Amino acid sequence: MPTLSFEPDSPYRRLAHSLDALPNRFPPAQDESDLRLLAKIFTPEEAGLAAGLLPELETPAQIAGRLGQDLRQVSGLLRDMARKGAIQMGKTPEGRLGFGLLPFVVGIYEAQGGRIDAELAQLFEDYFQSTFHHTIQLKPPVHRVIPVGASIENNMEVRPYESVTTLVDSMQAWGVTDCVCRTQKALIGQPCEHPVDVCMVLSPQAGAFDHHSVIRPLSHAGAVQTLQRAAAAGLVHCVSNSQNDLWYICNCCTCSCGILRGMAELGMANVVARSAFLNHVDEALCAACGDCVEACPFHALSIELGYAQVSELRCVGCGVCIPVCPQGALALQRRENEAPPPASEEDWRRARRAAAGEGG
Repeated sequence: MPTLSFEPDSPYRRLAHSLDALPNRFPPAQDESDLRLLAKIFTPEEAGLAAGLLPELETPAQIAGRLGQDLRQVSGLLRDMARKGAIQMGKTPEGRLGFGLLPFVVGIYEAQGGRIDAELAQLFEDYFQSTFHHTIQLKPPVHRVIPVGASIENNMEVRPYESVTTLVDSMQAWGVTDCVCRTQKALIGQPCEHPVDVCMVLSPQAGAFDHHSVIRPLSHAGAVQTLQRAAAAGLVHCVSNSQNDLWYICNCCTCSCGILRGMAELGMANVVARSAFLNHVDEALCAACGDCVEACPFHALSIELGYAQVSELRCVGCGVCIPVCPQGALALQRRENEAPPPASEEDWRRARRAAAGEGG
């Protein structure tokens, strides 16, 4: 990319400011890596229009009228941006086609999975190392770990938002995309061994992904198989940090995931909200083989006193270690007095705004 000059009133600065005002945040970088990243995704005209969008969906006519711009030009730019995942598109409460501002993460960045190249991958890495990792320290976290049902003891009540298999069963449409995080790391020469084609999206509307340009539709059986493949690869199932409004399952790893890397590389604790469960070891069954220690992505297990020990501070209740135990000595048990996640995405946004206002 040629050297760019970002004036004080640059459309990229205005767009960066609009994105940072969202609860998900997009903090400014002193080295302007944030602006270079946006310039790779948006043209100047697109950035200027996107900077004026609201998080709520509006029709092209409403947007053009509010911003005092030509409707035909606005409509074309909105559709172009929506096609490349740079803004959100959907139905307004009145049932009309609407467009709105999309958070950078989770949102714009993940939608670049079908377009990312080596240049975009390096631009994101520059921004991640410079500034973006600070956003994952805000509370409540962006992601929440959710275990697979098979990892939970059968005699416990499992609420729907606590089991990833239950979540899949509750939907009517399923899709899969390539993981932008693992694609990005591979493009900068730091690939990991985990599968790429396991990032899942969900919808209560049948056929929602049938004609999508990037998302590959799955049957229910295909979605279950994808989830099983991710679990077999030792990936951690993460969803948005609310009880309702769940629409994706990120099958994450600490070596590539933009959020979990905060824990693995930068030593940040609690970058994701833990599940409502805690790993438990049956001392009588444990053979102290150490397989679970190697499998745990959060370094929450160790072998001491002749059997596996669980660190309650580090265990996020993902259940990744459980299938690898040859003795069947591990199971998830419900944590005591665990507070539930925010009820909805709006409740989560409200809590994030409050945290940001307190200097979080």
